[in-house]
Amino acid sequence: MNIYVSNLSFNVQDEDLKGFFTPYGEVTSAKIINDKTTGQSRGFGFVEMPDSAAAKKAITELNDATVDGRNIKVMEARPKEERPSRGSGGGGYKGGNSGGGYKKNRW
Repeated sequence: MNIYVSNLSFNVQDEDLKGFFTPYGEVTSAKIINDKTTGQSRGFGFVEMPDSAAAKKAITELNDATVDGRNIKVMEARPKEERPSRGSGGGGYKGGNSGGGYKKNRW
């Protein structure tokens, strides 16, 4: 089962996250998500546990637990939602001439 953990301290590392869950059963992976540009933690991560019963117990007992001075949120991870690609409607740059700009045709 894939578990989503949020409101983590920016000091928590992958091994710390794994350590929170190992008392409940086998942890196959634990990953803190980092910002692409700064490399700093974004304050959330994912834990994978193969035993669903152990994972559910960990979720129940660790949700709202205080870790490093913060109340963490622990829940079953939802599948990642598909986002429309850029330029396919729904806002953002759509290309074309919008009437303004630095090199606007003057004739």
